[in-house]
Amino acid sequence: MWDKVGPKNWRRPLLLRPDNFTSATRTPWGGRRIVERLKAGSSIEVEGPIGEAWELSVEPDFLSRLVEGPTLDEVLRSDPRLLGREAPLGSTALLVKLIDAADDLSLQIHPGEDDPALGPKESGKPEAWYIIDTEPGAGLYLGFRDGVSRDDVRRELRSGGRIDALMSFVEVSVGDLFLIEPGTPHAIGKGVLLLEPQRVAPGKRGITYRYWDWNRRYDESGQPDETGEPRTLHAERALEVTDWAGPRGSLLIDRIHYPAGAAAVDDSAVLETLASPTGPLLTGCFIIMRLAGSGHVELPPEDVLRGLTVLGGRVRLDDGNSVVDVTMGQTAALPASLGPVRVELEHAHAIVCALA
Repeated sequence: MWDKVGPKNWRRPLLLRPDNFTSATRTPWGGRRIVERLKAGSSIEVEGPIGEAWELSVEPDFLSRLVEGPTLDEVLRSDPRLLGREAPLGSTALLVKLIDAADDLSLQIHPGEDDPALGPKESGKPEAWYIIDTEPGAGLYLGFRDGVSRDDVRRELRSGGRIDALMSFVEVSVGDLFLIEPGTPHAIGKGVLLLEPQRVAPGKRGITYRYWDWNRRYDESGQPDETGEPRTLHAERALEVTDWAGPRGSLLIDRIHYPAGAAAVDDSAVLETLASPTGPLLTGCFIIMRLAGSGHVELPPEDVLRGLTVLGGRVRLDDGNSVVDVTMGQTAALPASLGPVRVELEHAHAIVCALA
């Protein structure tokens, strides 16, 4: 038995509950692929659309729990060694979500972490998108097109026009990785299923400002209803935090996109880096790696908490003291206190996320 977070030894791979979903009122654009595809083997019974699964989270409103009971935040705050170089924060700034867009998401933007307008319990948030599945022709809205000005966007917003016509649309493929920096307008398009690591200050809520929501209205349960109410928008604030001087179009996409391709689940086991401060996708925010295939590889130690999310097949983690099986649709937290971890893969596809 444990009393809050003791006396167990948490310095081992920690399996998280697979059912940390948000409500349909929060994600009216959600689909069913998270439950019916990714988590099909977990015996989760939930009706209606599921837009988000907060796989690894210490965010106050959507705390992840270990399968053993306590929240991940409780465990991390009990032992600084679990956090490594994040120990001064008291918990982790890493947040990992699954997102299923059965409809287009609203056009959004995030402020920078140093934005002076943020409240004491608010955080900016850089994020990344790893494409798991996509319907034909589906894609992302990323940045305003060349020549589009603040006044152009404001004019369309005030007239009830279509803001998507002012944006660059990028068709996506399975295995694509994108870095979404603060100040970049963005929206996930209909038909995209993705994994989203974010950096959000622990104990705070990551802030999103919505420019526009396709002029949709919803009833009280979050379902589309022409007689209902629109979602809350933050148009002026969104315009204020937009990076109007940054690259756009192909220049932006070339900087923030890495086409990793589909995971080779039928080949020999491989561990490959997709994004880090040294590339292939250059970012000072994240380290994102992919495990794929069958066989074993060694995951080297890292002085920071990591999240490992299995998107296909099976993964077995052996840290020399304990063995944890992680099946499709599950996420494990890997404490900074771990040494090398032997990873056994069986036709596996998994993403490992950490903060750089």
